[in-house]
Amino acid sequence: MKRKNTLILLSILASGCSSGHPEPMSQVIDRAFSRACEQTVFLASELKTDPLALPRTIDAQGRLVTSDSHWWTSGFFPGTLWYLFEYTHDRQILELARDFTARVEREQYTTDNHDIGFILNCSFGNGYRLTGDEQYRPVLLQGASSLATRFRPLSGVIQSWDIAPWSTRLGWQCPVIIDNMMNLELLTRASELSGDPRFREMAVAHAETTLKNHFRKDHSSYHVVSYDTLSGRPHLHITKQGYSDSSAWARGQAWALYGFSMMYRETGEKRYLQQAELIADFLLRHPRLPEDMVPYWDFDAPDIPDAPRDASAAAVMASAFVELSQASQDPEAARKYREAAQMQIRSLAADTYLAAPGTNGGFILKHSVGSLPDNSEVDVPLTYADYYFLEAMLRYKAAYPED
Repeated sequence: MKRKNTLILLSILASGCSSGHPEPMSQVIDRAFSRACEQTVFLASELKTDPLALPRTIDAQGRLVTSDSHWWTSGFFPGTLWYLFEYTHDRQILELARDFTARVEREQYTTDNHDIGFILNCSFGNGYRLTGDEQYRPVLLQGASSLATRFRPLSGVIQSWDIAPWSTRLGWQCPVIIDNMMNLELLTRASELSGDPRFREMAVAHAETTLKNHFRKDHSSYHVVSYDTLSGRPHLHITKQGYSDSSAWARGQAWALYGFSMMYRETGEKRYLQQAELIADFLLRHPRLPEDMVPYWDFDAPDIPDAPRDASAAAVMASAFVELSQASQDPEAARKYREAAQMQIRSLAADTYLAAPGTNGGFILKHSVGSLPDNSEVDVPLTYADYYFLEAMLRYKAAYPED
């Protein structure tokens, strides 16, 4: 299997080469964005007749699976369109971005889960950033207010999920998933837009509590920490989507890497940068990280090297590595993070992961994993893989335009 991984790596490096030199990153990014535009415009056209539908994945027969706005991934496709508009400045894509962003507007009032940050920041957040449309601002502020209702002062966390019969049977009380780090940016943005410090204070409190309770000695992250509602202290360290309670679920590690890199950017607190670098080192030194740097769905999956890969985890990591390469105060570490991002972008832009035109249901990337323990969305395209792949490339191009 080592030989197979090496062949994949060589194929990636050789893709688009001339005279034995790797394809320049600028060409890799241009080529991938061209494919992304073709795929995404096709996918958007498939949903024009249903004004409420948003793409989610494809089923075993290759048929498009959609969701309504309340599903946690609903904001990623509008965000993908905004990133395509940022790259192309194409008016047709702008109109599509506005259309699909409007489809998630009602989620600004959602209070029954933490995913409002994903849903609104990717869609309305990017729309406001790129256009300055003042109609988007109150949606972001209302969404942050809705998310703030889930803050639990006793524990200092934003509760991720409401308690359901199945989680009650498992003894969960106030579950917090590492994914929730990703929703803090909506709160910090809301403080900037409103001047109200309480949103930022909640985000910092959540980051501090997560820093204290969510990580093992090797700097890998648990998926779920449940907090006791009487004492406010953690009482369970568990998983929902990973292989086991003690395993390193790949996308969870990616959320952690991205979340603490982002919180350093938002606050300037060096302990967040230090935590992001510790997570990065755990990942880059891991003996089960494949040579093409697209991780298996869980670093402790028992069937490695035959376990499914997760392109979504690689995409999130790549975007975080670009940001971390710019934030790190250690030149050697910064170089290492830059090279990691470059390798992951090259891998995802190669034929192994980048869908051929007109295939993959119109999604950009192949081979992601939603929740393998639930046998849900295994080895399929996922909207958040596409979103973070484009974000990683935009960040890389902005940071290293000479490549």
